[in-house]
Amino acid sequence: MARVLHTLLLFLVRLALKIRVWGYWSLIYGYCALCTTAALLKLCWNIVLRPTTTFQWETRETPPACLNDTSLGTHCYVRIKESGLRFHYVAAGERGKPLMLFLHGFPEFWFSWRYQLREFKSEFRVVAIDMRGYGESDLPLSTESYHLDYLVTDVKDIVEYLGYNRCCLVGHDWGGTIAWLFAIHYPEMVTKLIVLNCPHPSVFTDYTLRHPSQLLKSSHFFFFQLPCFPELMLSINDFKALKALFTSRSTGIGRKGRWLTAEDLEAYLYAVSQPGALTGALNYYRNVFSSLPLSHKHVRSPVLLLWGERDAFLEQEMAEACRLYIRNHFRLNIISGASHWLQQDQPDIVNTLIWTFLKEGEGRKSYRN
Repeated sequence: MARVLHTLLLFLVRLALKIRVWGYWSLIYGYCALCTTAALLKLCWNIVLRPTTTFQWETRETPPACLNDTSLGTHCYVRIKESGLRFHYVAAGERGKPLMLFLHGFPEFWFSWRYQLREFKSEFRVVAIDMRGYGESDLPLSTESYHLDYLVTDVKDIVEYLGYNRCCLVGHDWGGTIAWLFAIHYPEMVTKLIVLNCPHPSVFTDYTLRHPSQLLKSSHFFFFQLPCFPELMLSINDFKALKALFTSRSTGIGRKGRWLTAEDLEAYLYAVSQPGALTGALNYYRNVFSSLPLSHKHVRSPVLLLWGERDAFLEQEMAEACRLYIRNHFRLNIISGASHWLQQDQPDIVNTLIWTFLKEGEGRKSYRN
């Protein structure tokens, strides 16, 4: 009798797991279909309004001058033996000083850290990389090449190539996700973790499933699962949607006096207009659902989380919830009036808060038991 009950219980557990998995993927693909329908309607409306320009976009052949600004650092390249990929990065500050490594988000590249490269090169070897699939770094063709495990390993390989065994790691948006994961898997390599407008991956998963408002704000995650169509929608009208991300009243950089200049915006358009660039960037999203939830969650490095209160894509409540997964000093700063593009929107405040965090705990151990 006991054996029969055990078998029945095991069957019910497996059935519940299958139902949960089925429900999980049904939600993903169902919402994906909904977002696709909305995008198709938008495309049709664009064709009605702008029949001659909808399918026109330009590949920028020449980089704008701001990308060659020597005050930002030196352009360098590294080919990683294990992956075979070549990475581009911009570095400044003296070799041998502590390493501060910057990881950008979507749809950015190393240039998004221009204010921080200038600021922290006095005391650090500052390095802003073009992540796999972005900028002048290699763009693997297969979607599977952008699995989170590979993206985390890229950071480890680059740190070691630069001659370091640890770094102060700074990440924003998708770069923040990779930074969280790197700190989880390689705690001995992160002296301090600084994340801008990106929740701990487990917080994001749990919160989004329980809050329809955040699910709505994350609709692009589902739409980007489609092949080819998202690239088309981001390209039409000469990348109008991408321009709006940085410049519109609802999602763009909001602080007067810090709006992107025409040249700054052209730098982003130069990067995303290159062949294959949008596909590489979108492939980050196309692997995310198969990578979550996490098996290991806790961060043992000191953490600074900076959050712009006007973030149009992420709800502020997730920021405080990150505290649950941190086994060390945690500092959270909500920056009033700041948008999702925090390090460009409020660079002076961001830099000051980072300096304060870096000076905290000097002379004591970076980790605690």
